[in-house]
Amino acid sequence: MKRKYIYIAIPIAVFFVLLYLFLFGGLFPFSPVAFGFQKYEQENTIIYIQNGSTFQDYQVIDFYLESVEVSHHLKFSEKPKIFIFSDENSYLKRARTNARFIAYPDRSLMASPWAIDESQEGIISLEIYLKHELSHILLNQNMGLIADIRYPKWLMEGIAMYTAEQMGTSIYPSKSQVYELIREGNYFPPQFYKTNQEEDIQLNVENRITFLYSEFACIVDYLIERYGEEKFHQYMTGLCTNTNHDEVFKQVFQIDFADFQNKFVEYIRR
Repeated sequence: MKRKYIYIAIPIAVFFVLLYLFLFGGLFPFSPVAFGFQKYEQENTIIYIQNGSTFQDYQVIDFYLESVEVSHHLKFSEKPKIFIFSDENSYLKRARTNARFIAYPDRSLMASPWAIDESQEGIISLEIYLKHELSHILLNQNMGLIADIRYPKWLMEGIAMYTAEQMGTSIYPSKSQVYELIREGNYFPPQFYKTNQEEDIQLNVENRITFLYSEFACIVDYLIERYGEEKFHQYMTGLCTNTNHDEVFKQVFQIDFADFQNKFVEYIRR
């Protein structure tokens, strides 16, 4: 009899744990419902604003998608869901990060309450940051599961930084500042980003992560300037189906990725 109760109790317990995670925990971005949020479905986006938020400019977000699509030469297959939080603890429990924003491959994007406060105070540009995260979602929607896992993380960030025109804003160094830091010996090989070798690369910069993001954007900028937008688009979208980065890079640009990096650094140092 006890074993019978155990067989019943375990599935029930699992159900309630999952229910909690979907409603209030780390699975919230994938939940079909959002308790405590007001839903505003627009032509291009679905905005969820948490009760208590003073944010009201949600309608303008709908216009950001077109410029993101134009800059990527891609289309959103589904409306992104954007969650605007008013409660810090609620955001931290659901997002599992203290980053201002976080995007998920399933087309969800969450904005922290402090990011909203900073945008209203003029410290950051909400438009730039949202376009950055929407870039991630747009690329995710145009690739399969394996490509999503293996797509170069540095390139995802570089594309988002470049298309959102984020270099030189807020705490991110500008193109000229990045070039000067590289001349001083601060180049980071992008293939080491998000790997065990990342911390082995020594950099003498004020803010490591913002330098990396701007450097990646500079690489994207240089590729487009040197080879043209059409070639870069072939490279960017080619990785959505072929997950061998170096192979795709060589096919499109007719140069090994390692040799390209040497030429990029040489160009800057000249």
